Amino acid sequence: MRPVPRLTVLTPLALALSLALLLPACSRPTGDTASAPTATAEQVQAESERLNAWFDTQYEELLQFSPIQLTMQGRKDLQDQIDDMSEEGMRKRLAWLEASVNEMEASFDYARLNPETQLSWDLWKRQYENARDGLPFLIHGYPFDQMSGVQSFLPTFLINFHKVEEEQDYLAYISRLQKAGVAFDQLLERGRAATAQGIRPPKFAYEGVIDQSRKIITGAPFTAGADSALWADAQAKADALAKAGKVTPERAAELKQQARAALLESVGPTYGRIIAFAEGELPNAAVNATGVGTTHPGGDAFYEFRLKQNTTTAMTAEEIHQLGLSEVARLRGELEALQQQIGVEGDLQAFFQHVQNDPARVFPNTDAGRQAYIDQATADIENIKQQLPEYFGLLPKADLVVKRVEAFREQPGAAQHYFPGTPDGSRPGVYYAHLSDMNAMPKTELEVIAYHEGLPGHHMQISIAQELTGVPTFRTQYRSTAYSEGWGLYSEWLAKEMPGTYQDPYSEYGRLMSEMWRAIRLVVDTGLHAKGWTEQQAIDYFRANSSVPDAAIQSEIRRYLVTPGQATAYKVGMIKIQELRRKAEAELGDRFDIRGFHDVILGGGAMPLDLLERRVDTWIAEKKAAA
Repeated sequence: MRPVPRLTVLTPLALALSLALLLPACSRPTGDTASAPTATAEQVQAESERLNAWFDTQYEELLQFSPIQLTMQGRKDLQDQIDDMSEEGMRKRLAWLEASVNEMEASFDYARLNPETQLSWDLWKRQYENARDGLPFLIHGYPFDQMSGVQSFLPTFLINFHKVEEEQDYLAYISRLQKAGVAFDQLLERGRAATAQGIRPPKFAYEGVIDQSRKIITGAPFTAGADSALWADAQAKADALAKAGKVTPERAAELKQQARAALLESVGPTYGRIIAFAEGELPNAAVNATGVGTTHPGGDAFYEFRLKQNTTTAMTAEEIHQLGLSEVARLRGELEALQQQIGVEGDLQAFFQHVQNDPARVFPNTDAGRQAYIDQATADIENIKQQLPEYFGLLPKADLVVKRVEAFREQPGAAQHYFPGTPDGSRPGVYYAHLSDMNAMPKTELEVIAYHEGLPGHHMQISIAQELTGVPTFRTQYRSTAYSEGWGLYSEWLAKEMPGTYQDPYSEYGRLMSEMWRAIRLVVDTGLHAKGWTEQQAIDYFRANSSVPDAAIQSEIRRYLVTPGQATAYKVGMIKIQELRRKAEAELGDRFDIRGFHDVILGGGAMPLDLLERRVDTWIAEKKAAA
């Protein structure tokens, strides 16, 4: 929500490869299996176990394409490497996926698999099919933008996720600093190929890239002043090794000097090239930008693909636009009812102004105010922790912490987001908040965002997925935006059923405004990319239907412009999960168990919505049969 993702933003394998996943069509063998003899239970078990073992072997091979993903999972394989971000590297991965799927279809019998393993088959094949179908649109992606560009991801990754426990780990850290230039030059090559075809992000994206890049190489050892974030981190990691007795103080000093040399000889010049590229494109970039359907050659087809990728449905841009208009109208009605309850006179805009202009609705724009925000979000999450056993059988092992975004990538009003912990729970999940401008962080939204990003939202869903047993390992790391963001938005709504939540009517206002935010996204994302709306038109629509601060509105619209289709996943996913719950409640009646339902939703890991529906239908049938 006001993320991510950007788990997605924030999934490094997808970031490095820029290949879209998760189209809606179910992938099954096309051969005639109807006449095949029925397999015995023993045969089904044996074939399922054999395929699951094969999946784990294959997934290990797949992971070798992404040293970054290995580190994100808490592992130290290839810790001195960075992903191959070239187009050639992507094509190699795609060829590997194709060969893997061919081997699966030649070596295993889909009809002799249990339902859960059939689901794994479908997911494994689908990731190949969607990477294949996304390849024609590779040039349409933006390697560098203000939201999820690698220029900000790499420092975040090295500081927060590259674990240094031994001297060898520190040497691997230095190696990654030295190799940053290779990866970034691969992305620069892709960026130049795109601009040669007239494909470039809006001017604000380049300005964001320049600003973030300059911040990263400002301060020692790059310039005069306080230590830069990377240099401070490099020194802290070396000092920690010495304090732990892993190296002598003298060796720690030597390691620091090696890191300093890598920063000056590799990182600094690399960011200089990124800044030069972005500055060179500024005169060619649009100011009042519009969407890819207008600006990209073949942009309509690209956007259609992005909608399928992100919603995992076959909904058209027009259908999504109309759904958004309908949801905006419904939520305006609920907000008007709340306005009457609170007793604010005038129309809905007057209610918005009442909330927006009330100084009591924001924390002070001071360090104390920022800490108060973090403390309150932490307290709200702690309350939810106490309620979880009443609503879930599966509970996460990993802890959750709330942090302020690092200064070099912090943006006023930008989206809150979540970074996963490790599968073994040794590193907690992190809910990140942009707190540079507290006026863009109203108290009304604090509680609902904490539920979305933390518990029972992204942290719950991703931690449970990573900790699953009894399914192939690849499913614990699978990503689907409609599923994960749909769950995040459903979690905001679910929290209303739990004791001690939304007790202040202004918190309920924040919940409704958060859902309105996602309904607006359906309208403006399709408006920008399929109907030719300009940035200003989208801002005007957003402002007319919400009390979201102007800084946050602008940040959101600019996010949609550089990540077409992603913003439509939230509401589509939420509506599907709500539909599945209503279906289960209607069919099971008194036998409906909310904990069982949530465990079915979360207990198989992320998946496209059609496969999630199939999983719920199987659960309903099993419950009926058991009765």
